[in-house]
Amino acid sequence: MANVVVVGSQWGDEGKGKIVDWLSERADVVVRFQGGHNAGHTLVVGDVVYKLSLLPSGVVRPGKLSIIGNGVVVDPWALVDEIARIGELGVSITPKTLKIAENVALILPSHGAVDRAREEAGGANKLGTTGRGIGPAYEDKVGRRAVRLCDLADETLLAKRLDALLLHHNAILRGLGSPEFKRDEVMAKLLDVAPAVLPYADRVWHCLDEARRRGDRILFEGAQGAMLDVDHGTYPFVTSSNTVAGQAAAGAGAGVKVIGYVLGITKAYTTRVGRGPFPSELHDETGKLLGERGREFGTVTGRRRRCGWFDAVLVRQAVKIGGIDGIALTKLDVLDGLPKLNVCVGYRINGEQYDHLPALPSLQDRAEPVYETLDGWAENTQGARSWADLPATAVKYIRRIEELIEAPVALLSTSPDREDTILVRDPFAD
Repeated sequence: MANVVVVGSQWGDEGKGKIVDWLSERADVVVRFQGGHNAGHTLVVGDVVYKLSLLPSGVVRPGKLSIIGNGVVVDPWALVDEIARIGELGVSITPKTLKIAENVALILPSHGAVDRAREEAGGANKLGTTGRGIGPAYEDKVGRRAVRLCDLADETLLAKRLDALLLHHNAILRGLGSPEFKRDEVMAKLLDVAPAVLPYADRVWHCLDEARRRGDRILFEGAQGAMLDVDHGTYPFVTSSNTVAGQAAAGAGAGVKVIGYVLGITKAYTTRVGRGPFPSELHDETGKLLGERGREFGTVTGRRRRCGWFDAVLVRQAVKIGGIDGIALTKLDVLDGLPKLNVCVGYRINGEQYDHLPALPSLQDRAEPVYETLDGWAENTQGARSWADLPATAVKYIRRIEELIEAPVALLSTSPDREDTILVRDPFAD
């Protein structure tokens, strides 16, 4: 029996919500280990649609322990709002069912203000952040001036932390011509929210160690995707944390040996939100069709996603960087009816062939896709629940993807419905 890490293998939005929900039924503990409330997962359970941005997907499943690890940055007000919103859908979240690392860094109102002010000042060179303060919160964590969840229990310490933080934030805001924050006002807001969030604080590392010793199945849930990793993604158009599976151990307070199987969620085509290189992007009717069929709008931001052909080069790179053992291929049904399907198998940059995406941005910007064309299928794959339900050409497409990315398909998703999933290999049984 293996503990499983679920990560995105592209630029996020690969359909992790459904797969994590599907796996969480088999898990005992579900852990978020990076990101903040800039990531969104949509779960469809029966007739109810849950839109989560900070809470682990396991919260909608009775009897599961949900954990927010120290690698996450938490906006306490967004957390309280999300708990209340999910509560209105009939899901009761208590300190017994949700535990948050006591040493997790918090996102304060000034973080969002700094984020938005810098984006506005960037003009045409803005990064395309969600403006929710995730990046500045990670900066403060690394800069050793963050306010952490446990600090809310010590008013004297909290005041000192806040003084240091606002000294830094107000200097930035002043320089950008934006309103500054008053310490007493922010302090009052923190003291007001503290009773609502402190009950969830716990020694997450200890909880996970106990779960491991009991033999519980642990599911580590990542946010965003490998190509948005702050080290390995298309920098600087990336998120502010490590999104690859290696972060699961550090971001949850668990030893690396706790990781057994890494599942990379992979869309049958490619999308990304915001600016940044995208070699296989389509600007034609096919790209528009993929976006409409796939309902390619962000769960959190509502922003339209850019769409393109499947990029096997990027996914293969993510497989190697992230130690991905197998993939969950999602949204295959979106390709139904397309007579020909292109797959990016390499790049041409300045007249040379590349089998990877180089780190230098100027080379990334010049990357032209080299395509291999495969036959499409006229039949409908939506709702397929076995290989026998799939057209032969669809199976050939999947097999060719496996060859190109050098990883097998462990699960196949054919609709947003959690039951429309073909299990090839159970990650927990590895």
